[in-house]
Amino acid sequence: MSRLGDEILSSIIGDIYDCALSPEGWTGVMTRITSTIDAAYTTIALTSVTDSRGRFAAQSPWDAEQLRALQDYELDAIPGLRAAVIGDIDLPQRTLSLVSEGELEQSAFFQEWAKPQGLREACTTKFVHTADRIGLFSTTTWANRPPISAEEQRFLALLSPHLRRASLIGDLLDQTRVTTGMYRGVLDSLAVPVILTGADGAVLHANAHAAKLLDERILLRSRNGVLQAQTPMVSRALLEAIAAAAHADALLGSRGIGLPISTPGQSPAVAYILPLSEGTARAAFRPACAAVFISTTISASPPPEEVLITLYDLTPAEARVVLQIGRGLSAAQCAATLAISENTLKTHLGRVYAKTSTARQADLVALVSTIASPIMHGMSLATSANTT
Repeated sequence: MSRLGDEILSSIIGDIYDCALSPEGWTGVMTRITSTIDAAYTTIALTSVTDSRGRFAAQSPWDAEQLRALQDYELDAIPGLRAAVIGDIDLPQRTLSLVSEGELEQSAFFQEWAKPQGLREACTTKFVHTADRIGLFSTTTWANRPPISAEEQRFLALLSPHLRRASLIGDLLDQTRVTTGMYRGVLDSLAVPVILTGADGAVLHANAHAAKLLDERILLRSRNGVLQAQTPMVSRALLEAIAAAAHADALLGSRGIGLPISTPGQSPAVAYILPLSEGTARAAFRPACAAVFISTTISASPPPEEVLITLYDLTPAEARVVLQIGRGLSAAQCAATLAISENTLKTHLGRVYAKTSTARQADLVALVSTIASPIMHGMSLATSANTT
């Protein structure tokens, strides 16, 4: 149990965030995860949906020729992979939880590729799914070890939102990278607006693009020196994310990922929060505790489920319930649409009410109506509710 404890989790998360600024660190992170899970190898990739162009990819050491051969297999030829691609974000999918051991061993993929290398199963997690990006993170095990345990799946699930934040921020920075020891000069050269804040959201520095944004008071503003969004709800979520980032990398979780800061009529814009912890490569920016990166690219339009997860710390299942109830469906209709029992729906609703400070389904309808426009940008609730 100790090998997957809080200390090792926090340490790996810290390394993940360093990769946002120094992408050469991804190989080391994948190697650490492989060792921690007692796996054979681990891979990560962020890909453009429109043209399948790789945004970035990394893996722990493995036979490069075999990994190239792996790319020749179609999606459906690899048992269990499609389920991960179309399934929930942040939900690790084990091969042997989707197909039986017999089915796996009879597949051409296993016989031709996995078995000759002494491999057994994979556990794949979708960590990014935006309008134009998809990210997959997968660890593959040796044939002579037990199936991936529930504890190991939980560990991988806890890493997923941090992988998402670090990879999306790194994608924003693209070819212009920040290195340890550089501060204002590098930040001011970035095309991406970046704001450095204290734990309370106090603005300590804004690069040239961010300063212009704050002066225009369009997406964000500084009120009494504290960073604010255009609506109280988003301002609260933004400050909560910054406060969480200031205390520990691991505490940030899903907060501050794809936080929408635009309003109806504006182009989509999203804030991503990067913790600037002491004792890391990111400490070059101390005494600031957090960096707020602003994206106005197409990938700044996260699915509505993701927005609800970010704003209210919902699970994917709870977010789907909120969207269906927001369409005006009854409890029975909602349960039928989501293919769950009414008892399961009641459980989800109870947790949703507690997290959103609501008490009735009518309150959820009102809540969705207040956030629908800025997060959906012209999409109908019926359409967006089916977005994955």
